[in-house]
Amino acid sequence: MAAAKVVIHGAGSVGCFVGGCWQAAGVPVSFLGRQSFAAEIAEHGLSLADFTGWQRRLDSVDYRTDPAVLAEADIIALTVKSGATEEAAEQIARHARDSALVISFQNGISNLDVLRRKLGQRLQVARGIVQFNVAYLGEGRFHKGVAGALYAEDRPDIRALAATVGDGRAALKLSEDMTGVAWGKLLINLNNAVNALSGKTLLGEFAERDYRLVVAASQREALALLKRAGISPAKIAAVSPGLLPTVIGSPNWLFKNVFLRSWKIDEKARSSMNDDLAAGRKTEIEYINGELVHLAEKLGVDAPINGAIVRLIHEAEAGRGPLRAQELRREVLGR
Repeated sequence: MAAAKVVIHGAGSVGCFVGGCWQAAGVPVSFLGRQSFAAEIAEHGLSLADFTGWQRRLDSVDYRTDPAVLAEADIIALTVKSGATEEAAEQIARHARDSALVISFQNGISNLDVLRRKLGQRLQVARGIVQFNVAYLGEGRFHKGVAGALYAEDRPDIRALAATVGDGRAALKLSEDMTGVAWGKLLINLNNAVNALSGKTLLGEFAERDYRLVVAASQREALALLKRAGISPAKIAAVSPGLLPTVIGSPNWLFKNVFLRSWKIDEKARSSMNDDLAAGRKTEIEYINGELVHLAEKLGVDAPINGAIVRLIHEAEAGRGPLRAQELRREVLGR
């Protein structure tokens, strides 16, 4: 039986890395994205690398800018920024076949609701998450700077894709609790905004405890909100969700010598939100910390810590520069 044809919709850093790994594993893949990436990949090819030193180069890559390519897809892997979900859904609705499956590999929680509202009458929609960061290094080079896999719903068509992909750098783990997995990933993603506000690499940010204390406080607030809402985040990291704030906020000697050594993070790794701020792009803050602010509103309570981080990211989008660790701690925690 022939492998399902995949179109990566929104083929930026994550999409190019995932699609490139899948193509290398034997999946027929086309990429849909920006003209700038199309031009660079046409000139230089698609080069993949990760924190272990692994490298792979693909010289033959079908990268397009016309959404008509969606009509060829059995599976559409959606990797656009969450703010572009509505526009992407409209493109998919216009071009995709009725039998196509859309897997949302996007940050946040609520984008799946948008896709189901726009496409659910005609197409299948499934949740996925990306457990790692990818940095674009220019000239068609994409670097996975931390360990992690992809998660997606456990269903027959995705099971078949996972079998073809195998256990490589963009392996698919299947789950029957993707809502829990998504909230578990969001707890980890709460570091994205702090990393972006620091302007540093992940290792540079993690080296300063005051940055980590802000992350830990945002996670504690999130866990309290999820408990109040009856939501159980799944464990997708080395430690359980409830222990994340303790680990992140631990003293430097313990964090650096015990926890950080067990995490696979190289010197190039940084959050996608950090990249967005550096490039002057709108961030996904409303789909990460903002999801918790919206949840708090539904519950009739406040989320002051995550609300403050949302405000600071919007100020950074408007031109405010990076914040030093103590400055960020004082602005968010008031001490």
